[in-house]
Amino acid sequence: MQKYEIIIFWSNADEAFIAEVPELPGCMAHGNSQEDALQNSKVAIELWIETAREFGDPIPAPKGEKLMFA
Repeated sequence: MQKYEIIIFWSNADEAFIAEVPELPGCMAHGNSQEDALQNSKVAIELWIETAREFGDPIPAPKGEKLMFA
């Protein structure tokens, strides 16, 4: 199990909950509920990592702490 931070928020534009994984650029998922978005983000993380491995791209290690944005 990966331990990346996942941020879940409601998007009016998409009319869905969005789950973003800030430590993995471009990694996000959506769902009709927070639970759906979280479950879909777990799949997105695995696919992101699988694709990075396939192309030899670096895979950031989870920081294991809350990320701070300014």
